[in-house]
Amino acid sequence: MRTRPAARAGQYAALLAYLIFLAFPFLWLLSTAFKPPRELGSLRPTWIPRHPTLANFRQAFDEQPLLHAALNSLLAALGAAVIAVLVATPMAYVMARHRTWPARAASGWVVVSQAFPFVLIIIPLFLVLKRLRLIDSLAGLTLVYVVWSLPFALWMLVGYVRAVPVELEEAAAVDGAGRLRTLVSVTAPLLAPGIAATALFAFVTAWNEFFFALVLLKSPGNQTLPVVLTHFIGAEGVADLGPLAAAAFLATLPSLVVFALLQRRITGGLIAGAVKS
Repeated sequence: MRTRPAARAGQYAALLAYLIFLAFPFLWLLSTAFKPPRELGSLRPTWIPRHPTLANFRQAFDEQPLLHAALNSLLAALGAAVIAVLVATPMAYVMARHRTWPARAASGWVVVSQAFPFVLIIIPLFLVLKRLRLIDSLAGLTLVYVVWSLPFALWMLVGYVRAVPVELEEAAAVDGAGRLRTLVSVTAPLLAPGIAATALFAFVTAWNEFFFALVLLKSPGNQTLPVVLTHFIGAEGVADLGPLAAAAFLATLPSLVVFALLQRRITGGLIAGAVKS
């Protein structure tokens, strides 16, 4: 059935409105980052700065160790993404291929665990890390990020594994391939979109996380970028909008770059038409 021109125009208009809604915070942040103090205090704010300036970026780097904090965030986020994928992939394969009652119980626990608020688990996590002597360390923070992102990463990968036809593995077994060779040569390449999506989720979650980093990191040299951004807010709650917007804009760039690099893997359907019915 062909779509009527009016209906198609309405769909495009709704899509455009949704894109504007998503892009508005980022565009306003970008505009604020380039505005001088006089325009920031104006009662009639404008989208495009009348006198754009880089002074906010210079002030942000002069006042706070943004590069060092970004490096800390990058190490914690990359470590969490890599470890979460390495741990979740074999677990997801077992849960998807062996649908026993322990696997179903584990799947249910994965879903239920996502409802736990941060405040509920921060005290047990703090006590465990204190016993392991990992308080105020990037290693301890990375471990927390892995534990927090692992349930959802496992839930995502289980769905991707189930989407891989079992007939492909059976055909490889008939050709003489062992279980390990089948997993490495047949199943793993087909899971590339799922692994990329899972890694992106774990990375973005760890990169933007604030609460755990605020509680577990005390030394200024170990603080991550979201925690350092709060230093642009004074003791009385007055924010230095220009430098804060400039630093926040720079903090969003790594997530956008990672998504741009992995978006083809995420949206690509590598198993389409792999098995003939």
